[in-house]
Amino acid sequence: MSVFALRVLVIVGLGAAALLGCGDPPASKYPSQAIYNEDTTLDAGDLFEVRVFRHEDMSGTFSASQEGTISFPYIGQVTVVGKTPAQIEEDIRGRLADGYLVNPSIAVYVKEYRSKKVSVLGEVRKPSAILFTPGMTVVEAVSQAGGFTAGARENAVQVTRTVDGKSETFTVPVQAVAENKAPVFYMRPGDSVFVPRRRF
Repeated sequence: MSVFALRVLVIVGLGAAALLGCGDPPASKYPSQAIYNEDTTLDAGDLFEVRVFRHEDMSGTFSASQEGTISFPYIGQVTVVGKTPAQIEEDIRGRLADGYLVNPSIAVYVKEYRSKKVSVLGEVRKPSAILFTPGMTVVEAVSQAGGFTAGARENAVQVTRTVDGKSETFTVPVQAVAENKAPVFYMRPGDSVFVPRRRF
């Protein structure tokens, strides 16, 4: 083989390697996920609705105060921070049944976990910390941050999560997820999403 031909092969090989380097990284083999339903306890600022069946005057929307309480009709201060909706229901039901209502029917629905947020940074139009909502997917998180910029690598998004003090980063092909070509990736409170810039 001539020196010229050898040089051509080297140049072609380097070019191919460069092209391969510009491709998206493989998606992480993240486990199939259920909708996040762990730690449903409320914290200060969380918004929730309390419904008292057949007593609309007592029903309403409440926000947990910094002291961890709400003021509820007839029974006064109710501690809600650190409690699940079911525990709040039980507390209000028991106190209303103690001299106010007969067999009260109570339901508590969380409207916004304002204390639980997800950060979305990098190549999105509105980098920010957004409110976590039950069932939020990575596609929804990016959408709430304004969507991708023109320079975003849509299929190389990094999601960093801390569980039990250990940090783990997943590579998520968000565009493929949006097109139903990859498994859905559900968010968890505290997750950090980073959208890298495309290599031109």
